[in-house]
Amino acid sequence: MTDSDSDLGDFASFTPDDEGDGADDTDAGGGSAGAENGAATEADAGSGAGDDAERFDEMAATPAGSDEGLGTLSASEGLVISEDERDTRMKAYVTVNNRSRVRIGKYLVAPYPDGELLFSRITALEYAQEFRSDDATEIHARRAMRQDAADERDYKFMATLEPLSVLYREGGELRRRMADRVPRPETVVREATDETEIKTGLKIPEDGVFLGHLAVGGEKVRTGASPPTVDYRLSDSYDSGDPLVFRHALVAGGTGSGKTHATKNVLRQYLGRTYEMDDDRTPGVAVVQFDPQDEYAQMHDDNDAITDEDARRYEREGLQFGGYDDTKAFVPQVGSAGYSGGHHRAEQVPFTVPFSMVRERPWLVASAGLNDNQYPALQRLLERFFQQHGDSGTYDEFTTFLDDPALREELHESGQVHEATFDAVRRRAYGFGSVFDQDAQPITDLVNEFVRPGGLSTVPTYHINSSREATTVVLAVASLLVDQKLSNDPTYDRIKETPLVLGMDEAHNFLTDADSVQARKVVSKFSEAAKQGRKERLGLFLITQDPQDIADPIFKQVNTRLVLNLGDEDAVSAVNLPSALEGKVPYFEKGQLAVYSPDNSEPVELIGLSNCLTKHGRD
Repeated sequence: MTDSDSDLGDFASFTPDDEGDGADDTDAGGGSAGAENGAATEADAGSGAGDDAERFDEMAATPAGSDEGLGTLSASEGLVISEDERDTRMKAYVTVNNRSRVRIGKYLVAPYPDGELLFSRITALEYAQEFRSDDATEIHARRAMRQDAADERDYKFMATLEPLSVLYREGGELRRRMADRVPRPETVVREATDETEIKTGLKIPEDGVFLGHLAVGGEKVRTGASPPTVDYRLSDSYDSGDPLVFRHALVAGGTGSGKTHATKNVLRQYLGRTYEMDDDRTPGVAVVQFDPQDEYAQMHDDNDAITDEDARRYEREGLQFGGYDDTKAFVPQVGSAGYSGGHHRAEQVPFTVPFSMVRERPWLVASAGLNDNQYPALQRLLERFFQQHGDSGTYDEFTTFLDDPALREELHESGQVHEATFDAVRRRAYGFGSVFDQDAQPITDLVNEFVRPGGLSTVPTYHINSSREATTVVLAVASLLVDQKLSNDPTYDRIKETPLVLGMDEAHNFLTDADSVQARKVVSKFSEAAKQGRKERLGLFLITQDPQDIADPIFKQVNTRLVLNLGDEDAVSAVNLPSALEGKVPYFEKGQLAVYSPDNSEPVELIGLSNCLTKHGRD
């Protein structure tokens, strides 16, 4: 190969000593002498002759001890734990053989001399120069391009750690406190593989409602226990305050992220649980789920995909699975809309919304957009109507009442309602004839069946063609439950005296912070319900793909947020996750989720169950 054929430039002309300039070496007196000495040495080595002091015998050697952990804490750039997290500096040197195992987000522990442990999380990984050299040169680059890989021993691999807590034993029990002491330099750090250490370090309760398995980067955290996974549970006892179900939950995820699958699995764990009331009774929780896609009535049926092996695993982990027999679908009768429930075997109970519910909730017929000047007129008209007809007054009778020209003239002349305002109210109150007083039992007559201790009631609205009508039905029934829970003189003791989880799918359609009379009334009602939830044993369980559209006064009361894949930046920002988790959300695979529940644990990543614990999906 000629010089011109090589891309190494002048280096191509280099020739090893034993193949090239031997004559020059001889002339200098060094080459032949070196060759002779080399020959003599080889001869001596081959024949066993020569000075014994120059002989090297091969010895079998075993290193003392064995490497433990991933590496050691380094103080080369400072080793600081501070009250101000911006001043905290913790880095660990990771040994060469361990570098492929290390991932951002992994949990590590480092011991103190007295037996306490520092529990931390990897937040950054970096290569640093081991020696004073420059690897950004043509020679280094070309050499690396001709090799399989760089020699990692030429570089330091450093992991930046975030201290989360100090673990210590008290009375034989492992406890945690804030990171308040700095470990020694060169302390060995190891991956956290003990389930008790991990749960204590992250403040995860041992018992409660199962949400998923702890994960890092989409992979389940493994331990030495059996099963090797770490189950994540939501506190459901009174030992550390009120059960978190009554401090409300939000499930947020885009289309196809698995939010309905995840929601069913969580709600299945609540069914059958009991909660203590103020009078020391412990009735079972009633779950009412508003269901715009008609998917939750399937919770009555088993999932045929669950194998015997799956069932044994769920039993070992204490999970409730399989169809829930006490599931009923309460189907709103709206006009001529027909409901087909062939995809589930739950009992179907038709109902209608009686117009009498509007007496205390005038905003139900203000959904067409009455303004603040017109709404008092609507209230005055409804008051007069119900004084004349009583609670038996129907919607059709109300529209006939509004069509009376003598009434319009009387109210105008008396200065109670201007004629233009009267006309505006009449126009906007029309259009609800298919919602109220249909051919079915009123929901108010079905309360004891609708709110059943230990029962699941779903309200499907998929068969309703008009979003305005569906919204009216959902808000009418939901407000009935909320009003009775908040009332000091309830009409329906069953609602007041039963712990209740109110689930609302597509919650952004009903609890939005819009500039209308109806929206403000609804937001005010539900924000008050959220504030009083702990006392009244009422838990809101909201499911949405647009969390940014849920009214802020309600959103602020939600303690537990389960966030699956969200691609919209505004939606991701709205759930207010810590930055470490927020950046991962758009890359979550189906079933991957982040949990932010400050009163339950540190923010963590989970992987939900691959199976839905009840039937899910239509054949």
